[in-house]
Amino acid sequence: MPIGEFGGAPPLAAEGSPVLTTPMYWMYEMAHASLNPARAVTDATKLLFQNPLNPWARTEVGKSVAAACELFERTTRRYGKPEWGLNDTEVNGIRVPVEIRSVWEKPFCRLLYFDRKFTRPLRSPQPRVLIVAPMSGHYATLLRGTVEAFLPAHEVYITDWADARMVPLSDGRFDLDDYIDYVIEMLHVLGGNTHVMAVCQPSVPVVAAVSIMEAQRDPFVPTSMTLMGGPIDTRRNPTGVNDLAQQRGIDWFRNHVITKVPFPHPGMMRDVYPGFLQLNGFISMNLDRHMDAHKQLFAHLVKGDGDLVDKHREFYDEYLAVMDLSAEYYLQTVDTVFVKHSLPKGEMTHRGTRVDPSKVKRVALMTVEGENDDISGLGQTEATHTLCSSIPDHRRVHYVQKGVGHYGVFNGSRFKSEIMPRIHDFMVSAANPSSLQALAAE
Repeated sequence: MPIGEFGGAPPLAAEGSPVLTTPMYWMYEMAHASLNPARAVTDATKLLFQNPLNPWARTEVGKSVAAACELFERTTRRYGKPEWGLNDTEVNGIRVPVEIRSVWEKPFCRLLYFDRKFTRPLRSPQPRVLIVAPMSGHYATLLRGTVEAFLPAHEVYITDWADARMVPLSDGRFDLDDYIDYVIEMLHVLGGNTHVMAVCQPSVPVVAAVSIMEAQRDPFVPTSMTLMGGPIDTRRNPTGVNDLAQQRGIDWFRNHVITKVPFPHPGMMRDVYPGFLQLNGFISMNLDRHMDAHKQLFAHLVKGDGDLVDKHREFYDEYLAVMDLSAEYYLQTVDTVFVKHSLPKGEMTHRGTRVDPSKVKRVALMTVEGENDDISGLGQTEATHTLCSSIPDHRRVHYVQKGVGHYGVFNGSRFKSEIMPRIHDFMVSAANPSSLQALAAE
């Protein structure tokens, strides 16, 4: 949940006016519903001008009309949760099918297991990794590339966070303390000998969960902990988006971006930070880039360049699919992580007990940062090494990837070719002090 993704929420007319914030979601739903007739006409028009029996379909005018119709449909559509699309993977040179199934579930999260269906057992077990996905507006499928890269050499689990508007009010609240409890429960379900990896926002609750487990001498503490582009200490090299939280303060977020889920969603009347405001923040950060991308889509549709059109659709089908966040979780995270800096100050608590990262001794630690990260600045994730002071030097590794920004830390070609192999080596070596010492020295 990088704070920059909160930053684009449009200010309302009155400071702290519940009269305005309460019906905000309801007005959004009404606006969406009002577009349905126009969308139906546009869809029919598109089909007409794409029909091969229509002589206009082969003309520049006809292609332009069809392209404009698709552009309107895509910019007014509500995007549902994307599919994983990971049906198989290659292990030791052999293609094997993958079955995705839930192995643990609570109202706000499922633990998904990517079960590789081997025809014969592996000669030696591969590292078991729990990927804790961000609960920051996008679905866990945003990490599809991350999971795909891990599958050939790891037993992969991932947190599949629920859309808060789909969780009935009767299922109770969900805040940062609950998030930490969920992580601990999932590590218990996996039964030890597990490597945990947090991508961005989950870095803080994962450090908290591991610290609590270590303080309690929990036998199911993970073997290693990998943190990637996480806002552990946003006082270090603060970015412009980090400064936003300090300037606004928690009351601004509470009064301007929290609203209630409307009928007919299952979570009706639940207080949430809605996905459409989150999406507004995503897009406003790079508005010119998104406008150019859609202009190019129009041109590619007219030219009939199917490959480039498919790439655009694939990216934006994922990017524009957003989920609502529980208001309690959102506000507590903003306040704890970005406003008060509670973890690096030693003031973070969980259920009334102080979180003490210095208790972490048995868990190997790796931190990964991107040189050009404009969400979590350089040094913010590395700060974990200072907090986890009891981890021996030979069981800790820090790596900065040159030439990548925030998303390049966990996805893309450099992640696959340079970051992923280092994480794999770290996990394999975590139980071997001599190997890990050599890795740390690189």
